[in-house]
Amino acid sequence: MHASNVSSLLFQRLSHTAERQKVITSNIANINTPNYKTKELVFENELKLAKTNSDLKLNVTHHNHMRIQTEMNNKSKSTLVEVQNLQEQNDGNNVSVDQQISEMSKNRTEFHAIQSAIKKDSRFFKSMIESSAKN
Repeated sequence: MHASNVSSLLFQRLSHTAERQKVITSNIANINTPNYKTKELVFENELKLAKTNSDLKLNVTHHNHMRIQTEMNNKSKSTLVEVQNLQEQNDGNNVSVDQQISEMSKNRTEFHAIQSAIKKDSRFFKSMIESSAKN
């Protein structure tokens, strides 16, 4: 059970960062594999595509209220792509350890930020339940 629609989106993004971590570690593990090309898990491009298709449009349910469509959960899938235009080594491999370590660090920071947001959302949900029980 999710505390709110926001936490559902956060859990989806948390799952994405976990999958992205696997891709980054796979890139690092294949640093000495001839002709291996750096892979990346793309999520943001899917959101941009959905935005151009008007899938992320807000519905106005009341003149003072707006809500986010929950259908976007099913449409925001991650895709694995090869990163283009990277400098290749003599063996055709284009993995840069420095770049991958940097990506890993950014991914870890994002993971912790999302995790913190989920905790805050859960605490808010818990306080709502506790305050309603007092009535």
